[in-house]
Amino acid sequence: MNLVALPAFSDNYIWMLHDGLQAIVVDPGDAAPVAAALDAQGLALAAILVTHHHPDHVGGIAALRPRLQGEVHGPAREAIPGPFVPHVDGDIINVAGLRLEVIDVPGHTAGHIAYFAPGTLPAPVLFCGDTLFSAGCGRLFEGTAAQMHNSLSRLAALPGATRVCCAHEYTESNLKFAAAVEPANADIAEHIRVCRELRSQGLFTLPSTIDRERAINPFLRCEAPAVVASARQQGAADDSGPAVLGALREWKNRF
Repeated sequence: MNLVALPAFSDNYIWMLHDGLQAIVVDPGDAAPVAAALDAQGLALAAILVTHHHPDHVGGIAALRPRLQGEVHGPAREAIPGPFVPHVDGDIINVAGLRLEVIDVPGHTAGHIAYFAPGTLPAPVLFCGDTLFSAGCGRLFEGTAAQMHNSLSRLAALPGATRVCCAHEYTESNLKFAAAVEPANADIAEHIRVCRELRSQGLFTLPSTIDRERAINPFLRCEAPAVVASARQQGAADDSGPAVLGALREWKNRF
């Protein structure tokens, strides 16, 4: 399976997996880049996967339906443009020869889900929508800090080589915040250098990996002493993961 990022809007990525014949598309907020990619490579649209209900993730579904040879899959607890197959934690989706596992990851929205494909080569793939960003996480529009902490903990437990397919190119701005949280973290400093070089060449900073996010993402490092100390300075009530994450997220909102 080939993994492709299709840029959309100002900073969205619509992710596509294809085998040269069939394609799976994730969070098509805009139909145009998807249609262009399908036409350019002569691909059939086998399935659409949706992580959550925000317009920049579902806005292209209606225009793509005439091309769709399979089904739209989405979170059971959110209003996705229908018809769609509703999914909850633990569901398995088999499409285009690929097995995908559904993971509940509420926080950004109340019913947000992620899709994990363990069997893809050269490494597993995670489609995490707006829950996990490289060096960051989504805003808590509908969920709680405790929910987001639990969701991110579940994603952080996936195999380290897993390719993390976030839905936005937020990496550089997130790294500036991460460096403020952990100024002495050498992994953050090095990744800032790498990402600046990538962006200067017009290249994407994604996908990331779970291993990299464990090293640079403060929202996955809520137990690290330096992260806890920074969160306490920002008003965290205690050293628990949800309290630390909540304080970090509030800090990031105004950063």
